Order: sequence, then structure tokens, then C-alpha cells
Amino acid sequence: MKLKIAVLPGDGIGPEVTNQAVKALKAIASEYDHNFQFVNADVGAIAIDKYNDPLPEETLDLCKSSDAVLFGAIGHPKYDNDPSAKVRPEQGLLKLRKELGLFANIRPVKAYPTLLDKSPLKRSIIEGTDISIYRELTGGIYFGKKHLSEDGNVASDLCEYSRPEIERIAHLAFKAAQTRNHKVTLVDKANVLESSRLWRSVVTDVSKSYADVTLDFLFVDNAAMQMILNPKQFDVILTENMFGDIISDEASVIGGSIGLLASASVGEKYAMFEPIHGSYPQATGKGIANPVASILSAAMLLDHFGLNNEANLIRTGIEKSLKLKISTPDINEKSNKITTSIVGDFLEDFIFNPKDSNLNFKNIHLGQSTII
Repeated sequence: MKLKIAVLPGDGIGPEVTNQAVKALKAIASEYDHNFQFVNADVGAIAIDKYNDPLPEETLDLCKSSDAVLFGAIGHPKYDNDPSAKVRPEQGLLKLRKELGLFANIRPVKAYPTLLDKSPLKRSIIEGTDISIYRELTGGIYFGKKHLSEDGNVASDLCEYSRPEIERIAHLAFKAAQTRNHKVTLVDKANVLESSRLWRSVVTDVSKSYADVTLDFLFVDNAAMQMILNPKQFDVILTENMFGDIISDEASVIGGSIGLLASASVGEKYAMFEPIHGSYPQATGKGIANPVASILSAAMLLDHFGLNNEANLIRTGIEKSLKLKISTPDINEKSNKITTSIVGDFLEDFIFNPKDSNLNFKNIHLGQSTII
């Protein structure tokens, strides 16, 4: 298969983790005789510094001319800590989602058996958790009309949704549930918000086309509590933009690190793949950023194009790296010397040599062994 992939590393640890995802994809291309072309472009704070624009036209044009987008992370303290900043890195990401029509964000949440003790939640609570969160991505309060009074004392943000916006992501969620455990949970705030009542009405109508899928409802505050008390009850979670942003980040504690959660953002024509974590500027250049989420995002990219065997090989390699504790300090001993790039090297090696035990890989990189 021939694919042109736009690579937008972004800010902070974005370039470091994205490099490992590209490394894995290049290994897959070599091993399976695919032709992947990678073209880099700027987005976020680095783009503001260079062009005074978080999403330059050149970057947007590249994304529109590519088969897929591999995204890193954006954000910088000089913008985060300045509430008066008129141009922000996040504006570039929101505009990119809107311009590409990426209306559905898909975030898998899985409790890896080897990491159950890394989560702040009890093993008995999280063991067996396997959730897919479908978050609407181009509507709601993030994109609604915003207003600030002239005296700066009153502000408002409009949360608005239409039936077609809700229908299109609802169908995706129900179709996903049909391939999983046949359950969709709609998370809303229908006891208070008119927009949530529309969500509940539309999703109920859509559910009638999927007789084999059970639909239930949870208010967002209860859903947040249930995510901690009993996450195994969930199969597919469907929700609007802001609620999905919050719920999916909360779900990251299940796996023990936000550095493990990947995502896909898809639309009618375009698709983008990115880790859910931020730019983590404090870790930039230190080699401690976990690249697994970015590499899993690359696996989701492969799935998107029907390259399921290739994607599953990456996932198998990640599970093996976790089992062998070839992991960054967020989920491994703080004293270990496994860096961001070493994790990527291991997975690259695994793709080329999946039958090799790789048991001495860690020691080789620590200079303690010369034999595989």
C-alpha cells in the first residue's frame, strides 16, 4: 500500500514521541513492503513563533493532500500562562479538526494486565476494562459563539448541536458496539441542558436501527463517578465534545499513565491520529516521555486503512515491552535508564524480529550485555 502521511510533531514532547511512531511505521513499511511517504510540517506554538499562525496554510494544505495525519502535541507555558493571548496553539488544533471535518474522536481505554498495579485504582476494579470512547469533535461549546463584555466582567460560550451532527457520530458508535460487546452508553446532562436533551432524543432514534445493541444513559457527573467505581461496565461511550474531553482524560488513570492512550479523529474524507496527552513541556528533551500512546496512534492509522495484521503486530510488541519493563519512568522504576527512543528501538526491533524473545534488549541498551 502507498500512503502519504502528514507528520505534525508540534510542541514540547510532541517531536520526541512522534519520532518513535514514525520509526514503527517505517519498520512496518519495510517488513510488509508498503510505501509510506512522511512529510513534516509545523503546528501549534512552534508555528506561532515562526509564522504567527498556529495552523499555517502550508500545513493545512499538506494535511488536505495527504492520506492521513500523524499528530504530536501542542502547547507552551508562555501561552498557557497568558490569559490575554489572542493567538494560542490550541486554536490551530481546533481549526484543523474543523477544516478537515474530523467530527468523531475515538479513544480506546484498556487496562494492561502487566500494569494493573500502576493504576491508582484497585486491581479488582480495573482488571478487564476495555472501553472505546466516541467523542463528538467539531461541535458544542468549544466551537460555539463566544462573547466577552466590553468591561471584561461577563463572558459566555454557546453550546449548540444539530440533529445531523449527532446522528453521524451515533451511527459510528453503534457500529463499533456491534463488533464489541453490543452496548452503548450515552453520557450527557439531559436533566439540565437542552442540547443534551436533543442528544438523548436523537441517539434514541438512531438506536432503533441497531436492535442487537443495548443503549443506556448516564449523566456526566455520575459517569465520571462510575468510571472510577466500575469502569468494566462500559463498552462504547458516546458523548459530546466537552464531556468527552473530560471523561477520556479521567479514563487515563485506569491504564496507569496518560502516556498510553491513543486516539483517532475521523471524518467523511480525512483522518488524524494522535496521543491524547499534552505537550508536557517540563519533560522536553529529557527522554522520559512515554511514546506508547503515539505509537498506538500509528497502529490505529494502520487499522484505518485495513492493515490490521500490521497494527496488531505493533500492539503485540507494546504488550511485550510492558511485560519486559522496557518502559519510560511514568510506568516503570524511576531509576531505570529506558528512554523514549529506547522504547521506540525495542518496538522497531520487535517488528523486524517478532519471534525473538528480546529478553536481553534492555541489558544491551544499558551496556550490560552483548548477546541477544
